[in-house]
Amino acid sequence: MIKIDQLKLPAEHTEKDLEAAVSRYLKKAGLGDRKWPYRILRRSLDCRKKPDIFYSYQIGVFPEGADPAGSGSDRDRSGTEALLQKRDRHHRLTFTDPPVSYSVLPVDKDRLSSFSGKPPVVIGDGPAGLFCAYVLTLAGMPPVVLERGEPVGTRTEKVDTFWRDGTLDPDCNVQFGEGGAGTFSDGKLNSSIKDRSGRTGFVLNTFVSFGADPSILYEAKPHLGTDVLKRVIAALRSDMERKGCEFRFGARAEELLLQGGRVSGVLVKEKEALPYSLFSDCVVLAAGHSARDTFFALHDQGVPMEQKPFAMGFRVIHPQRLIDKAQYGIENARERGLPAADYKLTFQAADGRAVYSFCMCPGGYVVNASSEPGRLTVNGMSYSGRSSGYANAAVVAAVLPEDFGSSDPLAGVLLQRRIEEKACSLLQGKIPAQCYLDFKQGTQKALKALPYEPAIKGEYGLSGLRGLFPEKVDQAISEAMADFDRRIPGFAGREAVLAGLEARTSCPLRIVRDPQSLMSSFRGLYPCGEGAGYAGGIMSAAVDGIRVAERILA
Repeated sequence: MIKIDQLKLPAEHTEKDLEAAVSRYLKKAGLGDRKWPYRILRRSLDCRKKPDIFYSYQIGVFPEGADPAGSGSDRDRSGTEALLQKRDRHHRLTFTDPPVSYSVLPVDKDRLSSFSGKPPVVIGDGPAGLFCAYVLTLAGMPPVVLERGEPVGTRTEKVDTFWRDGTLDPDCNVQFGEGGAGTFSDGKLNSSIKDRSGRTGFVLNTFVSFGADPSILYEAKPHLGTDVLKRVIAALRSDMERKGCEFRFGARAEELLLQGGRVSGVLVKEKEALPYSLFSDCVVLAAGHSARDTFFALHDQGVPMEQKPFAMGFRVIHPQRLIDKAQYGIENARERGLPAADYKLTFQAADGRAVYSFCMCPGGYVVNASSEPGRLTVNGMSYSGRSSGYANAAVVAAVLPEDFGSSDPLAGVLLQRRIEEKACSLLQGKIPAQCYLDFKQGTQKALKALPYEPAIKGEYGLSGLRGLFPEKVDQAISEAMADFDRRIPGFAGREAVLAGLEARTSCPLRIVRDPQSLMSSFRGLYPCGEGAGYAGGIMSAAVDGIRVAERILA
């Protein structure tokens, strides 16, 4: 494959413009007028010379005889490579192998017959559990998936009811149900994982196979949106069921069945039925970062776990036009076909505490993401069009184990719960919102009205937010907001609205596992994904699920 780096085209270019640019580039490099097949490997927006906005491409060109999907043979490799040696240095051309293609090999039938005959059990149907189960299914070892929430259709109805009138189902909400917490999010698929195995490409290709737009395969910041995620997840589940995977919804894992230092199954509770034992010598624990009752049950059973840093803060809302103007340098970004602009900001407070933006949702909504009665937390969500007209992101400060107040592995969970209870009590479960300038001044009474009707899913109202966190956390966030305002004018101005609180950025504990076998000290138990402390988002959780499936199959 010939790789072209940094091929730049104006933001308004067409597909024909790209094709012509690739041909010109190859001709300049001395490779003639041959029209070899190509595909986009990566595309990103270059806004460094705003208001001149460009798309920067990385293109893979496949010589005659090569397969654009990367599975064919390259008969002309030596000849093409020789031609490529003649190129000028400024053309940024390299000759390389196509991206790694990940595949799942079926388990040998003789090996499979040596197992007990009891299928693996996967606890949790979020990205980690889902992709672990998918790989096991493709390999011929379909598991039983236990999910305490409901299928995505029923789940959506329950979430809409909660946002409308506050009726919360503790087992089926924004945190629990088919697809996990990511189902009601922005659906971002970018990740900092350095993965040379092809697992990330496998995840993206799987999403495309079940209905996602192919552009997620090459966009630098791919996202699906909650509307697309719901369709894709339901289609993926249906395909897995046809291949023998069993999904049990409304099925909560009450405790592990342990025998002689290893797992022997799970005690399961389904709705109004009596608990029953589901036996298996292979249990994947992918319960998600909000399965707090599960963490307490595991701790009581002696499953090793440890404290882990996390972060908490507020959702910060702005009109999307403010962010677009700052990032693109133009007023009419959407009219020019540019996507709703995003940002990623970091800061270190005077006391050394890290503050950063998290889960930025261009054109999105702040949503009530509570999962426990009497406790409140929020999250960000968007649809695929990102067209709400408002941007929001969590601005959060690091919370370290020394802030927990105890060496108990569950101390971080207890801290989260205490602060969520304070947030819930402000407006009896409604999302509290406040102008940032009032928060900065410490104003708790005579609050200014919000400057606009913010894009929020769920009931909300005006309330002071100062004092939900320890003062040092509030101060760190205020320092960061001032710094962010210098980088994005207006970020801490009169149009900035806080909504709180954001408490579930990640899990405040880690369920200990061996780095090689990926098992707990209880043999056959595989802690997995974000809830176990080994991931932080849809992509990293899905990849961790794949890694666990590989260890099981090995």
